[in-house]
Amino acid sequence: MSDLFAPPGGWRVRILDLSGGAEDNIVEEIGGFATLMLANAFARRYVRDSVERCRGPGLTAREVLDAWFAFGEDAEVLDAGEDGWRSNTELADFADRRAAPEERDWRVLDPRRDEPEDDEG
Repeated sequence: MSDLFAPPGGWRVRILDLSGGAEDNIVEEIGGFATLMLANAFARRYVRDSVERCRGPGLTAREVLDAWFAFGEDAEVLDAGEDGWRSNTELADFADRRAAPEERDWRVLDPRRDEPEDDEG
């Protein structure tokens, strides 16, 4: 798949609430990623951060995963097929080792950060 042929509006990442607290488990869809590489990196970092937020003191890797499946958020790159990042390929590694801060920083890749702020009101 080529980044030259991004869908109209850019690549999109869907955030899924694993706790079932959102309708159809969908929390939101974030669009505007200029490349598939950026969308994949965002999804990966978002899930990495979610796993770390579920990591409690003294939890085993299995317990971290159990907490993530109960309370975490997953991310998927829409319309990317086999080229889209998938959490299941790295979840065991995420649970086994703590993330460095830069591995969790999805905000730096969020295309919404470039949107102008509403100065009204």
